[in-house]
Amino acid sequence: MKITKAVITAAGPRQRRLPLQMVVDRDGAEKSVLGIQIAEAVRAQVEQICVVVFPGDETAYAQVAGDHAARIHFVPQPEPLGYANAVYCAREFTGQDPFLHLVGDHLWVSRTERGCAQDLVEIAQVAGCAVSVVQPTRENLLPNFGVVGGQRVPGRSDLYRIQTVLEKPTPTEAEQRLIVPGLRSGYYLCFFGMHVLTPAVMGILERFQSSRKWNFSLSEALSELAGREEYLALERSNWRYNIGSRYGILTAQLALALSGRDRDEVLSGLLELLAMREMGAEGDRGRP
Repeated sequence: MKITKAVITAAGPRQRRLPLQMVVDRDGAEKSVLGIQIAEAVRAQVEQICVVVFPGDETAYAQVAGDHAARIHFVPQPEPLGYANAVYCAREFTGQDPFLHLVGDHLWVSRTERGCAQDLVEIAQVAGCAVSVVQPTRENLLPNFGVVGGQRVPGRSDLYRIQTVLEKPTPTEAEQRLIVPGLRSGYYLCFFGMHVLTPAVMGILERFQSSRKWNFSLSEALSELAGREEYLALERSNWRYNIGSRYGILTAQLALALSGRDRDEVLSGLLELLAMREMGAEGDRGRP
């Protein structure tokens, strides 16, 4: 299985401006979030990238795409019908090919020189099936993620055969349906925001689209996929940052800076800021 296509979803009303944000990357250069996401896909040997956008956002996105703008195809999501529908909008682009999928409101920081998506794509190509990156996540954070349950693949400590997928489960639901043997108590395998998906996913989404009049989740489609064909979860300890959350851009920027070329400069600035705040607090306490 060869993965040469990627889909980035960025059409949500609360999400559409996030990929346009500018940050300083690990190499010290200022780039757009979209540019960093595209570079992530390109490092995984992806050749064509579809960005699903809110209608009319194509020009703004093209302007911040960076050196890889020629690889991009824009597809509008005509109505704000949710995340799964946004993925489905890329069906003509993906055709009968497997594809890398990245969510447009995340940034990722690898612990090594290899890209996060690079590991995922290589595993998926060898396994010949859909694979999602997951990360052990504390129970109190379950309302933020899709979560998987399954069994470890024999001989691998970082690979799981997915049996169940639930979108933002309650702790009770997770305890009943998503326990993974060998995982630390109170932790569950939550999505990382990166997937390699097979054409079967688009077929499932098409059926959902034609048979329902309300929003459906991608997790529902992935749960059905797990019952149809081999579907794996790859555990990684890299960092993921939801830039759509409160202080998300700030946290992601700090993570990029502290793992990059300007780490010492940023640390010095942070220490200076903290020292100034502490001095100010001491002055306030000394006032009558």
